[in-house]
Amino acid sequence: MPTVPADPTVLHPMPEQPRVVLLKPLITSPLIEVGEFSYYDDPDEPTGFETRNVLYHYGPEKLVIGKFCALGEGVRFIMNGANHRMDGPSTFPFPIMGGSWAEHFDLITGLPARGDTVVGNDVWLGYRSMVMPGVRIGHGAIIASGSVVVDDVPDYGIVGGNPARLIRRRYSDADIERLLAVAWWDWPLQHITEHLRTIMSGSIDELETAAPAPPHR
Repeated sequence: MPTVPADPTVLHPMPEQPRVVLLKPLITSPLIEVGEFSYYDDPDEPTGFETRNVLYHYGPEKLVIGKFCALGEGVRFIMNGANHRMDGPSTFPFPIMGGSWAEHFDLITGLPARGDTVVGNDVWLGYRSMVMPGVRIGHGAIIASGSVVVDDVPDYGIVGGNPARLIRRRYSDADIERLLAVAWWDWPLQHITEHLRTIMSGSIDELETAAPAPPHR
């Protein structure tokens, strides 16, 4: 019996659970990039992800989320537009109030930025976790529920708390190198389908054995 891959283009992969949405077919903003099968789970307004979960996104920094990421209810990404000046007596953004104050708009433009916010592949972001501007989260990482991520997270790291701290790495450095080299998330979809059990519950040895052969040159 042939194996049939799931469809990465459907909005609701579980029709009986409309709270779950795939983000790639949902996103319209050119400043947000999401890989296939990354999903968001929310019982209220999952389709409002761009406006309810990506906040202060006035550009030009991008939010980039990899493939096969799981985003729990209430995950928030704070973008660089949330920044205020902190080098003077007041942090209040007077120019946005209009009137003659708008003549001083240069005071709130060009604030320091950390660049794009980037989430790797196969990342699990727990319930109501928050990611601050310019953070980079490595492949295979886990973000504990309620965490506030202010610093970069290493590949296969588990972080938690406010501010989030590294709790442990899921694998040794040597094994992480092997996992990154295998990069199962980049396998052809049919190959992923055929080796799903190995990806979910196999050893690294089994994962390497299951990897597709490189193309002949």
